[in-house]
Amino acid sequence: MALGKNYDGQDCSLAKALELIGERWTLLVIRDAMYGVRRYGDFLAHLDIPRAVLSQRLAALVEAGVLDKRRYQDNPPREEYVLTEVGRELWLPVLALAQWGERHLTSAGARRLFFHSACGTRLDQAAHCSACGVRVGLEEVEVRPGPGLETSRSDAVSVALRRSHRMLEPLP
Repeated sequence: MALGKNYDGQDCSLAKALELIGERWTLLVIRDAMYGVRRYGDFLAHLDIPRAVLSQRLAALVEAGVLDKRRYQDNPPREEYVLTEVGRELWLPVLALAQWGERHLTSAGARRLFFHSACGTRLDQAAHCSACGVRVGLEEVEVRPGPGLETSRSDAVSVALRRSHRMLEPLP
């Protein structure tokens, strides 16, 4: 029997958040959107996610206002998914979870390193820049490959993520 996705009877903000972002694949879709993935086919190739599941996750995130679905081509019609301000607010939880996983669940080291694009200082787990003394918003973050990055994947997103780039900027 499959588990439900609702936390009926839980009067809790965390339970409500988990109903949306706690489903399998959802945080990885959000993470990839932060990296600059925008197109359905790129999410599909990078995540190795079933098409039906990806379609469901994208639709739920659009409905919840986490992603915005935009047309980028008319003939044939093509659409892309862009994080909204609501989605960008997930930057700190996603960063914290990734860094927690690096500390406690992997031994290869950080797969990605995050830097303040204005000064080049590496950010701490709260996206704080020690040189500038500010918490850095997602728009001001540069992601770089880290020592634990696996390089065997050949999909276009994995190849693009082997190079430094600003978060949210569309990947080539």
